[in-house]
Amino acid sequence: MTTLSTAVPAAPRDGRLARLWRGRAEDAPWVRPALLGLLVATGLLYLWNLSASGYANSFYSAAVQAGGESWKAFFFGSLDAANAITVDKPPAALWPMALSVRLFGLGSWQILVPEVLMGVGTVAVLYAAVRRRFGAGAGLIAGAVLALTPVAALMFRFNNPDALLALLMTVAVYCVLRALERERGAARWLVWAGAAFGLAFLAKTLQAFLILPPLALVYLVCAPGGFGRRLGRLGLGGLAMLVSAGWWVALVELWPASSRPYVGGSQNNSFLELTFGYNGLGRINGDETGSVGGGGGPGGGTGGGRWGETGLVRMFNDSVGGQVSWLLPAALILLAAGLVVTWRAPRTDTARSAFLVWGGALLMTLVVFSFMAGIFHEYYTVALAPYLAALVGMGAAVLWEERTRWLASAALAVTVAVTAWWAWTLLGRTPDWLPWLRWTVLVAGAAAALGLLFAGRVDRRLGLAVAGLGLAAGLAGPFAYTLETVNAGHQGSIVTAGPAGGAMGGRGPGGGRFFEGGGMTPPGGQGGQGGQMPGGQMPGGQAPAGQGGQVPGGQMPGGQGGQLPGGQVPGGQGQGGGFPGGTPPQGMTRGEGRGGGGMGGLLNGASVGTEAKAALLADADAYTWVAATVGAQNAASYQLATEKPVMAIGGFNGSDPSPTLDEFKRYVAEGKIHYFIGGGEGGAGEDGGRMGGGGPGGDSEISTWVSETFEKVTVDSATFYDLTKKK
Repeated sequence: MTTLSTAVPAAPRDGRLARLWRGRAEDAPWVRPALLGLLVATGLLYLWNLSASGYANSFYSAAVQAGGESWKAFFFGSLDAANAITVDKPPAALWPMALSVRLFGLGSWQILVPEVLMGVGTVAVLYAAVRRRFGAGAGLIAGAVLALTPVAALMFRFNNPDALLALLMTVAVYCVLRALERERGAARWLVWAGAAFGLAFLAKTLQAFLILPPLALVYLVCAPGGFGRRLGRLGLGGLAMLVSAGWWVALVELWPASSRPYVGGSQNNSFLELTFGYNGLGRINGDETGSVGGGGGPGGGTGGGRWGETGLVRMFNDSVGGQVSWLLPAALILLAAGLVVTWRAPRTDTARSAFLVWGGALLMTLVVFSFMAGIFHEYYTVALAPYLAALVGMGAAVLWEERTRWLASAALAVTVAVTAWWAWTLLGRTPDWLPWLRWTVLVAGAAAALGLLFAGRVDRRLGLAVAGLGLAAGLAGPFAYTLETVNAGHQGSIVTAGPAGGAMGGRGPGGGRFFEGGGMTPPGGQGGQGGQMPGGQMPGGQAPAGQGGQVPGGQMPGGQGGQLPGGQVPGGQGQGGGFPGGTPPQGMTRGEGRGGGGMGGLLNGASVGTEAKAALLADADAYTWVAATVGAQNAASYQLATEKPVMAIGGFNGSDPSPTLDEFKRYVAEGKIHYFIGGGEGGAGEDGGRMGGGGPGGDSEISTWVSETFEKVTVDSATFYDLTKKK
């Protein structure tokens, strides 16, 4: 088979402004309008019904609100403007949202529009990366595939760190591809790539480095110039990465601990511990101190069962498949086809290098996600979307150029047929949702596959029509899932794209989640009856709450009869309590609705009534924190309702040893905290018990001391303790 030319199109002579509107001088008239249309359509799609998600993940929204009030909170990523504790990630993903809130005030759009812009930007960068070597058609296909991937439509409308991570990873790949084009200027592009990797680290720590090994290896082997020079340029890129990530890390580690917030997610108030433990190797081996069950061993996640079954089919299973895998088989087939077509090309061939770079990024991320035994959620797979989208666009372009050869036309036909079959399979998992679409996709895909065997070889126009039919068949399923995604609001810590039932059962009234066994977790996290969770019982002990409601990965950690480390199930026994460690296993809840107590309180925040809001705002300026409560989601709900600092005892999981009992007593004695919010909707149980106790001096001791020392009153069904009034 012939190979694509390695020449890079010459730069046009027009000025930058003229290029913006007219495109490249060699472009066909339709190219720039098509790109602008794609970007505008992506933006409008992602903006549709945006406010339905409210504050989305209130954990991060509270930190955004704090950053909008305090520059110190902005810098550290604190959960509250009084800087008690940070989120369990570095703060880069919070910065664009916090700046938006500073400029335009607190609100759903102010928080989520920056995420939408990141989505549009990612599509634009992906188009530029693919179009540069494979043409505008390939770039448009890649951009459309990315925009219509359901998990991308979900996360580019949500306030988790994954949106910025996906954008920066795409930018990093683009810069590496530019460095591979020619020797002159390569060092500059590798420095930019290193800066993108470093900033991505400040968004989601070590996940930013997943694709670094394949990209570095491809450059070292395939770049022009001598080996020593290639190695030296990689060193410059690494230095840029170290500087762009290390400046913030160094400041945090060197800053006196007494004058900065506690590093959330760590057990020793250290960002480096957080990076290499809970957010690092712990995600791989399941030994996540401070998370569910407190680490490895029995109930510690070493088998991966708690977060869903691990293995090569994980990205295709009932929980993850509908999020991202629609065109994943096509991407793998087209990666292989692209490497076959370019196999005999020179070492520095940029087409083959592009397949190796995008393919290496996809395979590396795919393998890690498939086998990681620690915390894993469906929405993580947005990281795969740019890589598979690029491979689909590139591979389609290469095979179309080779379509007069039987092997190329057969590869195109197989790709379309497999894609249609897989869409038919995925749509079959929600048989009551658009049942006609399943068979339409299958028939259209089969017709297109047959046509591609012959039409492209006979007549170009007929071949284009058949190829268009195949593309439409491949995108119909994810497009429908994406429309369903943007039409629904998504709230809480764990969210999924697509229709109810598209990932582990469906939604019940008001946001409750149905499970495979027929049971349901109703809104607010109350324990459902009947339905078992996939994989068995709660890790480490007996199921603590609800009847028949078991959850993945074994039994509850730490003991029998539902007793948990640090106390009882939040909200009282038998009330469907919160999950220790804050995040339940993959597919455990859709994460929608703003339930109150129990699991909902730990994952989705609490419902804040008018009486509770009024109580917190009374004399609010006289206190550093208007309230304290166990768990960041509960604290976030009250903070967002009042726009006043609320202390999150124990951080997100309620398991961080911050503050200690002595510290909390000192704050109370100094009159810095008005209320402690206990049981009812969110917070600890009536006796102060709580999942995932914060260790010595942790939240269970604080809760117990508060309940024994201060008067309590029920406010909007939540238990308030007035810390200015002792019993």
